[in-house]
Amino acid sequence: MYNESENEDKNEKSLRLLIIFRIIIITLFLGLAIFIAIKSSDFPISQNVFYFLCFIIALTYIFSIIYYLMLKYIDNLRFNIYLQLAVDLILITLLVYLTGSVKSDYSVIYTLVIIYSVIFLGRKGGFIVASAASISYGLLLDLEFFKLLPSISYLERNYNLSAGDVFVRILVHIISFYVLAFVSSIVVEQERKTRYLLAEKESEFDQLDLLFRSIIESVDTGVMTINLHGRIKTFNRAAKEITGFPLKKIENRQIEDVFPELAPFFSEVNVNDQIRSRKEVIITGEKNNKINLGCSTSPLKDKRDKQIGNILIFQNLTEIKQMEENLEKSKRLALIGEMAAGLAHEMRNPLASITGSIQLLQQGLNLEETDKRLMNIILRGKDQLDNFVRDFLLLACPIPISRELVDINKVAEEVLENIKLSNDWLNTIRIAKVFEEEVMIFANREQVRQIIYNLVINAIQAMKDGGDLSVEIKKHKLSDQEDSVEIIVKDSGCGIEDNDLNKIFEPFFTNKEKGTGLGLAIVSRFVDGYYGKIKVESVINKGTTFIVELPGKKDEHKQNSSIVYF
Repeated sequence: MYNESENEDKNEKSLRLLIIFRIIIITLFLGLAIFIAIKSSDFPISQNVFYFLCFIIALTYIFSIIYYLMLKYIDNLRFNIYLQLAVDLILITLLVYLTGSVKSDYSVIYTLVIIYSVIFLGRKGGFIVASAASISYGLLLDLEFFKLLPSISYLERNYNLSAGDVFVRILVHIISFYVLAFVSSIVVEQERKTRYLLAEKESEFDQLDLLFRSIIESVDTGVMTINLHGRIKTFNRAAKEITGFPLKKIENRQIEDVFPELAPFFSEVNVNDQIRSRKEVIITGEKNNKINLGCSTSPLKDKRDKQIGNILIFQNLTEIKQMEENLEKSKRLALIGEMAAGLAHEMRNPLASITGSIQLLQQGLNLEETDKRLMNIILRGKDQLDNFVRDFLLLACPIPISRELVDINKVAEEVLENIKLSNDWLNTIRIAKVFEEEVMIFANREQVRQIIYNLVINAIQAMKDGGDLSVEIKKHKLSDQEDSVEIIVKDSGCGIEDNDLNKIFEPFFTNKEKGTGLGLAIVSRFVDGYYGKIKVESVINKGTTFIVELPGKKDEHKQNSSIVYF
């Protein structure tokens, strides 16, 4: 809103302009008069008068410099204004006296002083200056009429004027001074009132604009506007958080250059000018991450109902999609659990009978070498089926309620020692262990062992010709938890195709000749059960890194887990 400090700033700027304007006016008026007096034979000028006129010009310049310095070093703006008014009245009166008093045309300059006094001081200041100008002019003419002032004018004096003529001239000037002050005050006050109302309207507009921007910036829905040429004009806070792009980076850029997936939404002609149906699209964020968006568009119109652009409103559906996938996976696991219970019952009993029978036959019969190999093949097949049923049950079993403090370092050491005895181990594999001290987790020991074992065996199987295996265990802080553990298993193997990254945690998915595709599914199942997270980073022919984050406290607050792919 328009306030007094703003008014003072405006007056200070106006005073600076007045100083410059005064120098220009006095130079033009007096310079023109001197030039005409010198060039015209009908307009003679005495040497003394010439010197006085030059003196007035010099005084104007000197006082202008003083005024400017006062503005810079003296804060009292009102004193500066009154000083300039008083000096101007004195100089004008002197000028009128030098140029013929009654016959001088320079008395009109009084009006300029009255006008700018009203501008700076209002109606009251204008009347004060009008009174001072009236007294100065009237006193000068009276002193001239009664011949109390020496005659130094270059104009011929004519004192044959009657007292009435002088009085009328003084009266006309006085009336004109006051009328001018009154009229100027009306105009100035009207201008100030208009300016005040305009400032109020601007303030109201600014408040509405601020409210509008606050609303747009506060909502959790992304809002983006595009002009008719397809250039991005606005981008709110939620849009920045969802996509990762700040407005400064994409403002005035073409929509197809930043979000090519969204460009088709604005190429279609909406003949009915209605909000288009909601659509889902996957865009690429600033960090090249894939983001699922639910979008709707509508035309942007001005106050004349003319379309000036389009509005895109969108929400981040990535987490919702992930929750849907997790729900679908949970449904599949529930079905697998039901199948596993029946399958284990139906398979383990016959397998136990087969195993017992073959072992008795081996003890009671003198078999040839070929028959022994065949029986061993049967026993190995039985072991494979038994391991498959066991993994099947692990995948379907719930996270146990009874837990204990588990030293993950010891569990990892046991896994790495046992893994060296497996058929998949190669002597060309180099192991690097990075363990922090006293890394504990409140969990089921066997399930923690299964997580580490499956990640390590998966890494070993990815390095058919050997390589580097790194196992790192350290304390970590999840986003909303104080105490957690991070398990990092890294290999230098063949890597995982980008198309397969979303499938590796699904049951029975595998690209290996051996294996059931249940190992990583079991890891995902256990991590989900502990409300942790799994991150996978993989580069073809360079290796894969699995990062598992598990909450470490007994009373850990539950949260939805997620799997993140890079």
